Amino acid sequence: MLILAPHITHKFNGDIWRLDIDEITSTLVLEIRNEKDKMVSFAAVSLPNGLLNFEGYTTPVRWLTGMETAFDGVLLLHHYQSASGPAHKGIIALNVATAGVLWSNYSLAFDHLTINGPVAYNTQMLPKKLSLLNIKTGEVMRPFNAADDGELLKNIKVPRMLSPSQYHGELPTQPYGSMIHYYEHNNFRIVSLHTQDAGVLNQRLYIIKGEDVIYEDLLNAGIQKLQPEAFVLHKNWLICLKNKNELLVFSL
Repeated sequence: MLILAPHITHKFNGDIWRLDIDEITSTLVLEIRNEKDKMVSFAAVSLPNGLLNFEGYTTPVRWLTGMETAFDGVLLLHHYQSASGPAHKGIIALNVATAGVLWSNYSLAFDHLTINGPVAYNTQMLPKKLSLLNIKTGEVMRPFNAADDGELLKNIKVPRMLSPSQYHGELPTQPYGSMIHYYEHNNFRIVSLHTQDAGVLNQRLYIIKGEDVIYEDLLNAGIQKLQPEAFVLHKNWLICLKNKNELLVFSL
């Protein structure tokens, strides 16, 4: 008896490389990487109404760019100092609803996100001095104070890893490997596991209520190795990736 349907489904032109959530607006932001075209783009989805705010946003730096974080209606992007290293440079701030550029500063680099907003530093000044920014304008508000500016911990839940013997009840199918991914939420049980079918390794998702599987899907087919967790939860939204390029969100 399959009765649950996704709240959101959307396929992107590239692999979903990274996800983040703006806690205040409940907006899911995504970094999409198209290896063939050497193009990085960005997208935003409103979790409450299920609508795509925007997709395909790119910067003039086609490949050496990425996503920092999202907070209070703003998505922060960065460039890389070089193709061979992980160091970031510059901050570009986008409105998560429209992809409109709010501000940019190429002398700053993002350090971390606090309960009061982003902390950054000027890459041209040594020693490094951290400052709290106004995320809406990019204005330096004051020096960073660890006592007042605690790290913002986002409400993102990841599944537990269980051995099949630790699962209470009968699994929908025989798993391959020694572990499954599992989470309980609002009387739903979410299970992700691997199967080996005619020598082919697959990753599957099951959503169970009571004794009934109300949703199942083949998330990754013909894979070469065991995959990491296939889902996370934010509030009552179950967020899954399918075949690396498709977003599935369920309202639980």
